[in-house]
Amino acid sequence: MITFNKMHAFLLGSLLIMMGSCTSRPTGTAAQVQVTVNQHTYPVIKGQNNDVLSMEFTLKEGDVLEELSLAIEGAEILESLTIHELENAAGDKRQPLAALVKVGKKVLIDVDRPFSPGSHKLVLGIQPKENASLKETLQIGLKDITFTRSNAALSKQVNSMPMRLATSLRTAGDDGIAAYRIPGLATTTEGSLIAVYDVRHNSSVDLQEDIDVGMSRSTDGGENWEPMKIIMDMEEWGGKPQKENGIGDPAILVDPSDNTIYVVALWLHGKPGKRAWLSSGKGISPDETGQLVMVKSKDDGKTWSAPINITAQLKKKEWKLMFNGPGKGITMRDGTLVFAGQFKDENDMPHSTVIYSQDKGETWHIGTGAKSNTTEAQVVELNNGSLMLNMRDNRGGARSVAVTKDLGKTWQEHPSSRSALVEPVCMASLITYPENRQSMDASHLFFSNPAVSDGRYDMTIKSSQDEGVSWSSGLLLDEGKGWGYSCLTVIDEDYLGILYESSQAHMTYQIIPITDLVP
Repeated sequence: MITFNKMHAFLLGSLLIMMGSCTSRPTGTAAQVQVTVNQHTYPVIKGQNNDVLSMEFTLKEGDVLEELSLAIEGAEILESLTIHELENAAGDKRQPLAALVKVGKKVLIDVDRPFSPGSHKLVLGIQPKENASLKETLQIGLKDITFTRSNAALSKQVNSMPMRLATSLRTAGDDGIAAYRIPGLATTTEGSLIAVYDVRHNSSVDLQEDIDVGMSRSTDGGENWEPMKIIMDMEEWGGKPQKENGIGDPAILVDPSDNTIYVVALWLHGKPGKRAWLSSGKGISPDETGQLVMVKSKDDGKTWSAPINITAQLKKKEWKLMFNGPGKGITMRDGTLVFAGQFKDENDMPHSTVIYSQDKGETWHIGTGAKSNTTEAQVVELNNGSLMLNMRDNRGGARSVAVTKDLGKTWQEHPSSRSALVEPVCMASLITYPENRQSMDASHLFFSNPAVSDGRYDMTIKSSQDEGVSWSSGLLLDEGKGWGYSCLTVIDEDYLGILYESSQAHMTYQIIPITDLVP
Protein backbone atom coordinates (compact mmCIF):
# COMPACT_ATOMS: atom_id res chain seq x y z
CA MET A 1 0.00 0.00 0.00
CA ILE A 2 1.31 3.47 -0.91
CA THR A 3 0.09 6.16 1.46
CA PHE A 4 0.14 9.78 0.28
CA ASN A 5 -0.16 12.76 2.64
CA LYS A 6 0.14 16.22 1.03
CA MET A 7 0.77 17.75 4.46
CA HIS A 8 4.20 16.15 4.66
CA ALA A 9 7.22 16.81 2.46
CA PHE A 10 8.49 13.28 3.05
CA LEU A 11 6.17 10.39 2.22
CA LEU A 12 6.66 6.83 3.42
CA GLY A 13 4.62 4.22 1.62
CA SER A 14 4.46 0.46 1.38
CA LEU A 15 4.03 -1.41 -1.85
CA LEU A 16 2.57 -4.75 -0.75
CA ILE A 17 3.25 -7.76 -2.97
CA MET A 18 0.69 -10.43 -2.06
CA MET A 19 1.67 -14.04 -2.74
CA GLY A 20 -1.55 -15.98 -2.10
CA SER A 21 -1.18 -18.15 1.00
CA CYS A 22 2.45 -17.16 1.60
CA THR A 23 1.95 -14.99 4.64
CA SER A 24 4.55 -16.23 7.12
CA ARG A 25 7.31 -13.88 8.28
CA PRO A 26 10.98 -14.76 8.90
CA THR A 27 11.93 -15.83 12.39
CA GLY A 28 15.08 -15.16 14.42
CA THR A 29 17.13 -17.95 12.79
CA ALA A 30 16.20 -17.11 9.21
CA ALA A 31 18.87 -16.75 6.54
CA GLN A 32 19.59 -13.39 4.93
CA VAL A 33 18.86 -12.26 1.40
CA GLN A 34 21.33 -9.61 0.26
CA VAL A 35 19.46 -6.83 -1.57
CA THR A 36 21.43 -4.34 -3.70
CA VAL A 37 19.69 -1.07 -4.53
CA ASN A 38 20.89 1.24 -7.30
CA GLN A 39 19.44 4.58 -8.34
CA HIS A 40 19.83 5.45 -12.03
CA THR A 41 20.87 9.02 -12.80
CA TYR A 42 18.84 9.80 -15.91
CA PRO A 43 16.68 12.78 -16.81
CA VAL A 44 13.14 11.92 -15.69
CA ILE A 45 11.06 12.74 -18.77
CA LYS A 46 7.56 14.09 -18.19
CA GLY A 47 4.80 12.16 -19.94
CA GLN A 48 6.60 8.83 -20.11
CA ASN A 49 7.65 6.01 -17.81
CA ASN A 50 11.23 6.33 -16.55
CA ASP A 51 13.33 3.59 -14.93
CA VAL A 52 14.80 5.19 -11.81
CA LEU A 53 15.62 2.44 -9.30
CA SER A 54 16.74 -1.20 -9.46
CA MET A 55 16.77 -3.88 -6.77
CA GLU A 56 18.78 -7.09 -7.12
CA PHE A 57 18.63 -10.20 -4.92
CA THR A 58 18.96 -13.98 -5.05
CA LEU A 59 16.24 -16.27 -3.64
CA LYS A 60 16.60 -19.83 -2.40
CA GLU A 61 14.07 -22.60 -2.87
CA GLY A 62 10.92 -21.74 -0.98
CA ASP A 63 11.78 -18.06 -0.51
CA VAL A 64 9.09 -15.62 -1.63
CA LEU A 65 9.17 -11.86 -1.86
CA GLU A 66 6.30 -10.63 0.27
CA GLU A 67 6.51 -6.87 0.74
CA LEU A 68 8.30 -3.77 -0.53
CA SER A 69 8.28 -0.51 1.41
CA LEU A 70 9.32 2.63 -0.47
CA ALA A 71 10.29 6.05 0.85
CA ILE A 72 9.23 8.80 -1.55
CA GLU A 73 9.81 12.54 -1.28
CA GLY A 74 7.90 14.62 -3.81
CA ALA A 75 5.18 12.06 -4.57
CA GLU A 76 2.73 14.86 -5.37
CA ILE A 77 4.35 15.31 -8.80
CA LEU A 78 3.95 11.63 -9.74
CA GLU A 79 1.19 10.38 -12.02
CA SER A 80 2.01 6.68 -11.72
CA LEU A 81 4.67 4.08 -11.07
CA THR A 82 5.58 0.68 -12.43
CA ILE A 83 7.57 -2.31 -11.20
CA HIS A 84 9.02 -4.83 -13.63
CA GLU A 85 11.28 -7.82 -13.33
CA LEU A 86 14.03 -7.85 -15.96
CA GLU A 87 14.26 -11.19 -17.73
CA ASN A 88 17.53 -10.59 -19.59
CA ALA A 89 20.69 -8.54 -19.17
CA ALA A 90 19.76 -6.11 -21.95
CA GLY A 91 16.57 -5.17 -20.10
CA ASP A 92 14.38 -5.37 -23.21
CA LYS A 93 12.45 -8.35 -21.85
CA ARG A 94 10.59 -7.61 -18.66
CA GLN A 95 7.70 -9.03 -16.70
CA PRO A 96 5.30 -6.47 -15.18
CA LEU A 97 4.62 -6.75 -11.47
CA ALA A 98 2.87 -3.40 -11.11
CA ALA A 99 2.08 -1.37 -14.20
CA LEU A 100 0.93 2.27 -14.30
CA VAL A 101 -0.18 2.37 -10.69
CA LYS A 102 -1.95 5.61 -9.85
CA VAL A 103 -0.17 7.35 -6.99
CA GLY A 104 -2.87 8.32 -4.52
CA LYS A 105 -3.84 7.75 -0.93
CA LYS A 106 -3.79 3.95 -1.03
CA VAL A 107 -2.63 1.39 -3.57
CA LEU A 108 -2.67 -2.39 -3.13
CA ILE A 109 -1.08 -4.59 -5.78
CA ASP A 110 -1.56 -8.33 -6.14
CA VAL A 111 1.05 -10.42 -7.95
CA ASP A 112 -0.34 -13.66 -9.33
CA ARG A 113 2.91 -15.49 -9.98
CA PRO A 114 5.67 -16.78 -7.65
CA PHE A 115 9.35 -15.89 -7.88
CA SER A 116 11.56 -18.81 -8.85
CA PRO A 117 14.80 -19.61 -6.98
CA GLY A 118 17.83 -17.71 -8.30
CA SER A 119 18.81 -14.15 -9.13
CA HIS A 120 16.23 -11.43 -9.72
CA LYS A 121 16.36 -7.78 -10.73
CA LEU A 122 13.37 -5.51 -10.22
CA VAL A 123 13.13 -2.06 -11.82
CA LEU A 124 10.98 0.77 -10.48
CA GLY A 125 9.64 3.21 -13.07
CA ILE A 126 7.88 6.51 -12.50
CA GLN A 127 5.81 8.82 -14.69
CA PRO A 128 5.70 12.49 -13.62
CA LYS A 129 2.53 14.50 -14.11
CA GLU A 130 2.38 16.52 -17.32
CA ASN A 131 1.84 19.73 -15.35
CA ALA A 132 4.74 19.15 -12.96
CA SER A 133 7.32 21.94 -12.96
CA LEU A 134 10.80 21.16 -14.24
CA LYS A 135 12.09 22.87 -11.11
CA GLU A 136 10.70 20.04 -8.98
CA THR A 137 12.80 17.11 -7.82
CA LEU A 138 11.93 13.87 -6.05
CA GLN A 139 13.71 11.15 -4.14
CA ILE A 140 12.77 7.47 -3.97
CA GLY A 141 14.42 4.81 -1.87
CA LEU A 142 13.77 1.27 -0.75
CA LYS A 143 12.84 1.53 2.92
CA ASP A 144 12.29 -2.17 3.59
CA ILE A 145 11.79 -5.50 1.85
CA THR A 146 10.33 -8.66 3.37
CA PHE A 147 10.73 -12.31 2.35
CA THR A 148 8.71 -15.22 3.73
CA ARG A 149 11.65 -17.34 4.93
CA SER A 150 14.62 -14.99 5.05
CA ASN A 151 15.60 -11.65 6.49
CA ALA A 152 16.63 -8.95 4.00
CA ALA A 153 20.04 -7.32 4.29
CA LEU A 154 19.72 -3.97 2.47
CA SER A 155 22.85 -2.50 0.97
CA LYS A 156 23.35 1.25 0.99
CA GLN A 157 21.48 2.75 -1.94
CA VAL A 158 23.93 3.74 -4.67
CA ASN A 159 23.57 7.25 -6.17
CA SER A 160 20.88 8.36 -3.72
CA MET A 161 20.41 11.86 -5.14
CA PRO A 162 17.43 14.03 -6.13
CA MET A 163 15.89 12.98 -9.44
CA ARG A 164 15.46 15.86 -11.88
CA LEU A 165 12.50 16.27 -14.20
CA ALA A 166 13.02 16.90 -17.90
CA THR A 167 11.09 17.63 -21.10
CA SER A 168 11.57 15.68 -24.28
CA LEU A 169 11.59 18.76 -26.48
CA ARG A 170 12.21 16.68 -29.62
CA THR A 171 12.89 13.00 -30.18
CA ALA A 172 12.70 10.30 -32.86
CA GLY A 173 9.27 10.15 -34.49
CA ASP A 174 8.09 13.63 -33.48
CA ASP A 175 6.39 15.15 -36.54
CA GLY A 176 7.50 12.06 -38.48
CA ILE A 177 11.19 13.03 -38.23
CA ALA A 178 13.85 10.31 -37.92
CA ALA A 179 16.25 12.23 -35.66
CA TYR A 180 16.96 15.56 -34.01
CA ARG A 181 20.56 16.57 -33.32
CA ILE A 182 22.97 19.46 -32.52
CA PRO A 183 21.34 21.68 -29.85
CA GLY A 184 21.70 25.43 -29.58
CA LEU A 185 19.98 27.47 -26.85
CA ALA A 186 19.81 31.17 -25.97
CA THR A 187 17.82 33.54 -23.77
CA THR A 188 16.49 36.75 -25.35
CA THR A 189 16.31 40.13 -23.63
CA GLU A 190 12.56 39.57 -23.28
CA GLY A 191 13.23 36.38 -21.34
CA SER A 192 12.21 33.96 -24.08
CA LEU A 193 14.21 30.79 -24.71
CA ILE A 194 15.08 29.99 -28.32
CA ALA A 195 16.22 26.44 -29.05
CA VAL A 196 17.64 25.45 -32.44
CA TYR A 197 18.63 22.02 -33.73
CA ASP A 198 18.99 19.78 -36.77
CA VAL A 199 15.77 18.28 -38.15
CA ARG A 200 17.13 15.13 -39.80
CA HIS A 201 14.25 13.84 -41.86
CA ASN A 202 15.46 10.41 -43.00
CA SER A 203 18.16 9.25 -40.58
CA SER A 204 20.56 10.45 -37.90
CA VAL A 205 23.56 10.83 -40.24
CA ASP A 206 25.35 14.14 -40.86
CA LEU A 207 25.24 16.29 -44.00
CA GLN A 208 24.82 15.59 -46.85
CA GLU A 209 21.27 14.49 -46.07
CA ASP A 210 17.75 15.89 -46.00
CA ILE A 211 18.30 18.19 -43.01
CA ASP A 212 16.72 21.51 -41.97
CA VAL A 213 17.23 23.73 -38.93
CA GLY A 214 14.29 23.69 -36.53
CA MET A 215 13.43 26.17 -33.78
CA SER A 216 11.39 25.90 -30.58
CA ARG A 217 10.41 28.89 -28.44
CA SER A 218 9.41 29.16 -24.78
CA THR A 219 8.20 32.23 -22.92
CA ASP A 220 8.15 30.68 -19.43
CA GLY A 221 11.72 29.52 -18.90
CA GLY A 222 11.25 26.23 -20.73
CA GLU A 223 8.31 24.83 -18.77
CA ASN A 224 6.25 24.91 -21.98
CA TRP A 225 7.27 25.22 -25.63
CA GLU A 226 5.55 26.45 -28.77
CA PRO A 227 5.27 24.09 -31.76
CA MET A 228 8.44 23.62 -33.78
CA LYS A 229 9.14 25.92 -36.74
CA ILE A 230 11.59 25.31 -39.57
CA ILE A 231 13.73 28.46 -39.81
CA MET A 232 16.44 27.30 -42.25
CA ASP A 233 15.43 25.27 -45.31
CA MET A 234 17.40 25.64 -48.53
CA GLU A 235 14.66 23.81 -50.46
CA GLU A 236 15.41 23.10 -54.14
CA TRP A 237 18.42 25.06 -55.36
CA GLY A 238 20.77 24.90 -58.33
CA GLY A 239 18.77 22.18 -60.01
CA LYS A 240 19.16 19.89 -57.01
CA PRO A 241 16.27 18.59 -54.87
CA GLN A 242 15.79 19.53 -51.24
CA LYS A 243 17.51 16.40 -49.97
CA GLU A 244 20.69 17.58 -51.75
CA ASN A 245 20.53 21.01 -50.11
CA GLY A 246 20.72 20.08 -46.45
CA ILE A 247 21.59 22.62 -43.77
CA GLY A 248 22.53 21.93 -40.16
CA ASP A 249 24.92 22.27 -37.21
CA PRO A 250 23.32 25.54 -36.03
CA ALA A 251 24.63 28.10 -33.55
CA ILE A 252 22.62 30.95 -32.03
CA LEU A 253 23.40 34.28 -30.39
CA VAL A 254 21.38 37.24 -29.07
CA ASP A 255 22.42 40.90 -29.38
CA PRO A 256 21.12 42.45 -26.12
CA SER A 257 21.27 45.99 -27.52
CA ASP A 258 18.27 45.41 -29.80
CA ASN A 259 17.27 41.76 -29.12
CA THR A 260 18.21 40.64 -32.64
CA ILE A 261 18.69 36.87 -32.73
CA TYR A 262 21.23 35.40 -35.16
CA VAL A 263 21.46 31.75 -36.23
CA VAL A 264 24.23 30.44 -38.48
CA ALA A 265 24.53 26.95 -39.99
CA LEU A 266 26.36 24.90 -42.61
CA TRP A 267 24.68 24.38 -46.00
CA LEU A 268 25.91 21.69 -48.39
CA HIS A 269 24.78 21.68 -52.03
CA GLY A 270 24.77 18.46 -54.05
CA LYS A 271 27.03 15.54 -53.12
CA PRO A 272 24.25 13.09 -52.16
CA GLY A 273 25.33 10.34 -49.79
CA LYS A 274 28.71 11.97 -49.10
CA ARG A 275 29.60 13.47 -45.75
CA ALA A 276 30.19 17.24 -45.76
CA TRP A 277 33.38 16.89 -43.74
CA LEU A 278 34.96 14.75 -46.47
CA SER A 279 33.32 16.01 -49.67
CA SER A 280 33.55 19.79 -49.25
CA GLY A 281 36.47 21.15 -51.27
CA LYS A 282 38.46 24.25 -52.12
CA GLY A 283 36.78 27.32 -53.56
CA ILE A 284 33.92 29.64 -52.61
CA SER A 285 30.81 28.67 -54.61
CA PRO A 286 28.12 26.23 -53.39
CA ASP A 287 29.11 23.79 -56.14
CA GLU A 288 32.62 23.62 -54.68
CA THR A 289 32.42 23.88 -50.93
CA GLY A 290 30.17 24.06 -47.87
CA GLN A 291 28.46 27.38 -47.21
CA LEU A 292 27.98 29.40 -44.02
CA VAL A 293 24.44 30.75 -43.99
CA MET A 294 22.73 33.09 -41.51
CA VAL A 295 19.15 33.97 -40.57
CA LYS A 296 17.98 36.51 -38.01
CA SER A 297 14.88 37.50 -36.08
CA LYS A 298 13.98 41.00 -34.86
CA ASP A 299 10.72 40.06 -33.09
CA ASP A 300 11.91 37.74 -30.31
CA GLY A 301 11.95 34.65 -32.50
CA LYS A 302 8.43 34.86 -33.90
CA THR A 303 9.53 35.35 -37.51
CA TRP A 304 12.83 34.90 -39.33
CA SER A 305 14.62 36.39 -42.32
CA ALA A 306 15.46 34.60 -45.52
CA PRO A 307 18.88 32.87 -45.56
CA ILE A 308 21.91 35.15 -46.00
CA ASN A 309 25.08 33.55 -47.38
CA ILE A 310 28.21 34.96 -45.68
CA THR A 311 30.72 32.41 -46.98
CA ALA A 312 32.58 34.76 -49.33
CA GLN A 313 33.26 37.19 -46.48
CA LEU A 314 35.05 34.54 -44.42
CA LYS A 315 36.40 31.56 -46.31
CA LYS A 316 39.80 31.42 -47.97
CA LYS A 317 39.69 29.73 -51.36
CA GLU A 318 42.36 27.20 -50.44
CA TRP A 319 40.44 25.97 -47.38
CA LYS A 320 38.32 22.87 -47.95
CA LEU A 321 35.60 23.76 -45.44
CA MET A 322 34.66 26.64 -43.14
CA PHE A 323 31.68 26.99 -40.82
CA ASN A 324 30.60 27.76 -37.25
CA GLY A 325 31.07 25.86 -34.04
CA PRO A 326 27.60 24.44 -33.19
CA GLY A 327 25.84 25.61 -30.04
CA LYS A 328 25.86 29.33 -29.35
CA GLY A 329 27.77 32.54 -29.81
CA ILE A 330 28.10 35.67 -27.67
CA THR A 331 27.82 39.43 -27.79
CA MET A 332 30.85 41.10 -26.25
CA ARG A 333 30.45 44.09 -23.93
CA ASP A 334 31.58 46.41 -26.73
CA GLY A 335 28.81 45.05 -29.02
CA THR A 336 30.96 42.70 -31.12
CA LEU A 337 29.05 39.59 -32.22
CA VAL A 338 31.15 36.44 -31.96
CA PHE A 339 30.62 32.83 -32.97
CA ALA A 340 33.14 30.06 -32.56
CA GLY A 341 34.32 28.90 -35.97
CA GLN A 342 36.24 26.08 -37.59
CA PHE A 343 37.97 25.55 -40.90
CA LYS A 344 39.73 22.70 -42.64
CA ASP A 345 42.84 23.94 -44.42
CA GLU A 346 44.31 22.90 -47.77
CA ASN A 347 46.02 19.95 -46.08
CA ASP A 348 42.76 18.66 -44.54
CA MET A 349 43.82 19.80 -41.06
CA PRO A 350 40.99 21.32 -38.97
CA HIS A 351 41.47 24.41 -36.79
CA SER A 352 39.16 26.18 -34.34
CA THR A 353 38.85 29.96 -34.47
CA VAL A 354 36.36 32.82 -34.02
CA ILE A 355 33.99 34.53 -36.46
CA TYR A 356 32.96 38.08 -35.56
CA SER A 357 31.02 41.17 -36.67
CA GLN A 358 31.49 44.72 -35.39
CA ASP A 359 28.61 46.26 -37.35
CA LYS A 360 25.59 44.30 -36.13
CA GLY A 361 25.96 41.39 -38.51
CA GLU A 362 26.37 43.34 -41.75
CA THR A 363 29.96 42.20 -42.35
CA TRP A 364 31.87 39.30 -40.83
CA HIS A 365 35.53 38.48 -40.22
CA ILE A 366 37.46 35.40 -39.17
CA GLY A 367 40.48 34.84 -36.94
CA THR A 368 43.46 32.57 -37.37
CA GLY A 369 43.51 28.97 -36.19
CA ALA A 370 43.86 28.69 -32.42
CA LYS A 371 45.18 25.12 -32.54
CA SER A 372 45.45 22.38 -35.15
CA ASN A 373 43.25 19.27 -35.06
CA THR A 374 40.50 20.98 -33.08
CA THR A 375 36.84 21.49 -34.02
CA GLU A 376 33.41 22.40 -32.57
CA ALA A 377 34.55 25.09 -30.13
CA GLN A 378 32.62 27.47 -27.88
CA VAL A 379 33.63 31.00 -26.95
CA VAL A 380 33.18 33.32 -23.95
CA GLU A 381 34.42 36.81 -23.07
CA LEU A 382 36.59 36.98 -19.97
CA ASN A 383 36.45 39.86 -17.53
CA ASN A 384 39.49 41.59 -19.06
CA GLY A 385 37.81 41.65 -22.50
CA SER A 386 39.79 38.79 -24.05
CA LEU A 387 38.09 35.79 -25.64
CA MET A 388 38.45 32.23 -24.38
CA LEU A 389 37.98 29.48 -26.97
CA ASN A 390 37.17 26.04 -25.54
CA MET A 391 37.77 23.41 -28.23
CA ARG A 392 36.94 19.81 -29.00
CA ASP A 393 40.37 18.22 -29.41
CA ASN A 394 40.41 15.33 -31.87
CA ARG A 395 43.37 13.82 -30.02
CA GLY A 396 40.93 12.89 -27.26
CA GLY A 397 41.39 12.92 -23.52
CA ALA A 398 40.69 16.54 -22.59
CA ARG A 399 39.55 19.87 -24.04
CA SER A 400 41.96 22.36 -25.53
CA VAL A 401 41.64 25.99 -24.41
CA ALA A 402 43.18 29.14 -25.88
CA VAL A 403 42.80 32.89 -25.29
CA THR A 404 43.00 35.85 -27.69
CA LYS A 405 43.21 39.56 -26.93
CA ASP A 406 42.86 40.65 -30.58
CA LEU A 407 39.80 38.83 -31.94
CA GLY A 408 41.71 35.77 -33.06
CA LYS A 409 44.71 37.33 -34.78
CA THR A 410 46.97 35.73 -32.17
CA TRP A 411 46.37 33.05 -29.55
CA GLN A 412 47.87 31.95 -26.25
CA GLU A 413 47.34 28.53 -24.68
CA HIS A 414 45.34 28.66 -21.44
CA PRO A 415 46.78 26.95 -18.31
CA SER A 416 43.80 24.55 -18.21
CA SER A 417 44.29 23.31 -21.77
CA ARG A 418 44.45 19.53 -22.22
CA SER A 419 44.11 18.89 -18.48
CA ALA A 420 41.17 20.44 -16.63
CA LEU A 421 38.17 19.25 -18.67
CA VAL A 422 38.02 15.57 -19.62
CA GLU A 423 36.24 14.78 -22.89
CA PRO A 424 35.52 11.83 -25.21
CA VAL A 425 35.95 13.95 -28.42
CA CYS A 426 32.56 15.64 -28.43
CA MET A 427 30.94 19.05 -28.68
CA ALA A 428 30.53 20.87 -25.34
CA SER A 429 28.99 24.09 -23.98
CA LEU A 430 30.64 27.01 -22.19
CA ILE A 431 28.90 30.14 -20.86
CA THR A 432 29.50 32.99 -18.44
CA TYR A 433 27.24 33.91 -15.54
CA PRO A 434 25.71 36.35 -16.16
CA GLU A 435 25.55 36.11 -19.95
CA ASN A 436 25.51 39.01 -22.45
CA ARG A 437 26.42 41.39 -19.64
CA GLN A 438 26.77 45.06 -20.53
CA SER A 439 29.17 46.15 -17.81
CA MET A 440 29.42 43.76 -14.86
CA ASP A 441 32.07 41.08 -14.58
CA ALA A 442 31.18 37.39 -14.80
CA SER A 443 31.32 35.62 -11.45
CA HIS A 444 31.30 32.09 -12.87
CA LEU A 445 31.84 29.99 -15.93
CA PHE A 446 29.60 26.98 -16.52
CA PHE A 447 30.58 24.07 -18.75
CA SER A 448 28.71 20.94 -19.86
CA ASN A 449 29.83 17.79 -21.66
CA PRO A 450 30.08 14.00 -21.22
CA ALA A 451 32.72 14.18 -18.48
CA VAL A 452 34.63 11.02 -19.38
CA SER A 453 37.23 10.13 -21.99
CA ASP A 454 36.01 6.71 -23.14
CA GLY A 455 32.52 7.38 -24.49
CA ARG A 456 29.60 9.78 -24.61
CA TYR A 457 27.95 9.27 -21.24
CA ASP A 458 27.90 10.99 -17.83
CA MET A 459 26.53 14.35 -19.02
CA THR A 460 27.76 16.78 -16.36
CA ILE A 461 27.66 20.53 -15.63
CA LYS A 462 30.75 22.01 -13.98
CA SER A 463 31.44 25.49 -12.60
CA SER A 464 34.55 27.64 -12.34
CA GLN A 465 35.10 30.69 -10.13
CA ASP A 466 38.57 31.53 -11.50
CA GLU A 467 37.81 31.94 -15.23
CA GLY A 468 38.47 28.33 -16.11
CA VAL A 469 41.73 27.67 -14.32
CA SER A 470 40.03 25.12 -12.07
CA TRP A 471 36.62 23.44 -12.15
CA SER A 472 34.20 21.84 -9.71
CA SER A 473 33.63 18.08 -9.79
CA GLY A 474 30.28 18.82 -11.36
CA LEU A 475 26.61 17.88 -11.26
CA LEU A 476 25.79 14.60 -13.04
CA LEU A 477 22.58 14.79 -15.10
CA ASP A 478 22.65 11.62 -17.18
CA GLU A 479 24.81 8.55 -16.69
CA GLY A 480 23.45 6.91 -19.84
CA LYS A 481 24.94 6.88 -23.32
CA GLY A 482 23.77 9.37 -25.94
CA TRP A 483 25.10 11.53 -28.76
CA GLY A 484 26.37 13.85 -26.05
CA TYR A 485 26.04 17.39 -27.51
CA SER A 486 24.74 20.11 -25.17
CA CYS A 487 24.05 23.82 -24.90
CA LEU A 488 23.61 25.93 -21.74
CA THR A 489 21.82 29.22 -21.17
CA VAL A 490 21.19 31.48 -18.19
CA ILE A 491 17.40 31.67 -17.73
CA ASP A 492 17.52 34.22 -14.91
CA GLU A 493 19.63 34.96 -11.84
CA ASP A 494 18.53 31.70 -10.19
CA TYR A 495 18.41 29.07 -12.94
CA LEU A 496 20.29 27.63 -15.91
CA GLY A 497 18.67 25.82 -18.79
CA ILE A 498 20.36 22.97 -20.63
CA LEU A 499 19.36 21.38 -23.94
CA TYR A 500 21.24 18.18 -24.67
CA GLU A 501 21.29 14.88 -26.52
CA SER A 502 20.52 12.55 -23.63
CA SER A 503 20.15 8.81 -23.21
CA GLN A 504 16.36 9.29 -22.96
CA ALA A 505 15.43 11.74 -25.77
CA HIS A 506 17.16 13.40 -28.70
CA MET A 507 16.57 16.99 -27.48
CA THR A 508 16.24 16.86 -23.67
CA TYR A 509 15.63 20.07 -21.72
CA GLN A 510 16.16 20.60 -17.98
CA ILE A 511 16.16 23.52 -15.55
CA ILE A 512 19.00 23.53 -13.01
CA PRO A 513 19.21 25.79 -9.92
CA ILE A 514 22.48 27.69 -9.88
CA THR A 515 22.79 26.91 -6.17
CA ASP A 516 23.11 23.22 -7.14
CA LEU A 517 26.16 24.02 -9.24
CA VAL A 518 28.18 26.56 -7.28
CA PRO A 519 30.23 25.00 -4.46
